[in-house]
Amino acid sequence: MIDVNELRKGVTFEYEGGLWKVMDYSHNKPGRGKATIRIKANNMRTGVNVEMTFNSGTRVQDVRLEYRNLQYLYSDSEFYYFMDNETYEQMPVETSIVGGARNYLVENMEAKLTFHEGKVIDIELPLNVDLRVTGAEVAVRGDTATGLTKKVTVQTGVQVAVPSFVEQGDLIRVNTTTGEYVTRVKE
Repeated sequence: MIDVNELRKGVTFEYEGGLWKVMDYSHNKPGRGKATIRIKANNMRTGVNVEMTFNSGTRVQDVRLEYRNLQYLYSDSEFYYFMDNETYEQMPVETSIVGGARNYLVENMEAKLTFHEGKVIDIELPLNVDLRVTGAEVAVRGDTATGLTKKVTVQTGVQVAVPSFVEQGDLIRVNTTTGEYVTRVKE
């Protein structure tokens, strides 16, 4: 058991039959009375986001998690397949668990998978990933005072806003948490 005062962003715990990951945390101490801890948490089993409020001193069940770096191989309509580089064991991960990470997964990329009781419950990508531009709009010339951007489509199918000088075939670096363009990568 852990005290709710120890909950921070990224901590996973069990509460009322659910497995929760803290997305946001705030500690409120009024002038009188007990402090309250407000968190935004994601249910790791259902994907539902909930706001919770606890009184200071409340305890929740801590969870033992295992983390392993696995290499992404391919996907089909139901699963994304990852391989353990030490045992060469292939592991299917449900599409619902991969979630928004699918927009940045490229073959042979390493991802950090979180396991609870032998099942994958979360996937964490590197902060930045390099993606090939497969489609680019034509930029309007002459509008240089405003820092012109345009939309491009990358190899995973997601659209990214980039500066006007990025062309089809370029390799760009994209932040996986915000989905924003970082830089053009020289090959």
